[in-house]
Amino acid sequence: MEHKPQDTISLLSRTPAALDALLRDQPETWTLRNEGENTWSPLDVVGHLIHGERTDWMPRVKLMLQFGEARTFDPFDMSGHLQVIQGKSLGQLLDEFARLRSENLGELRALNLREEDLERRGRHPAFGLVTLSELLATWAVHDLTHLHQISRIMAHQYREAVGPWSKYLGVLQCTGHSSL
Repeated sequence: MEHKPQDTISLLSRTPAALDALLRDQPETWTLRNEGENTWSPLDVVGHLIHGERTDWMPRVKLMLQFGEARTFDPFDMSGHLQVIQGKSLGQLLDEFARLRSENLGELRALNLREEDLERRGRHPAFGLVTLSELLATWAVHDLTHLHQISRIMAHQYREAVGPWSKYLGVLQCTGHSSL
């Protein structure tokens, strides 16, 4: 499928509501538990998404548009979410994520990106040259990855409770994506 920025924005604009519907006011057994040592809880994932809104997606878009491939992106701090979540409730984090996402998408829309803008290249610290189109498509798939991850983490809490049905529940067979 060809990447279309308006489709990306459509998906990205729905993530805060999806997270809110799934997580707000849930018992901590759903939101603070993880899948074992060195894995994330849903609260950690929301903190990670906030950290990305602040330091990754739009800062990289702006860097690409201003400097192209002349400046390398700052590496993303995979533990940056730990400071984000410190002392905050999940409700506060969900509200903050929704606000930041709305602001970032407003900035993205205001750029009125043209086809030639989408082909602009930037320099990723690990991957080398990437296009703006690839960055925006990755932003959308990153959201979907973490929605999938949260559902898997939550399902993990009932891994034993479902008994023999576990072999038929694909979400319990999936591994990965939540290491710190």
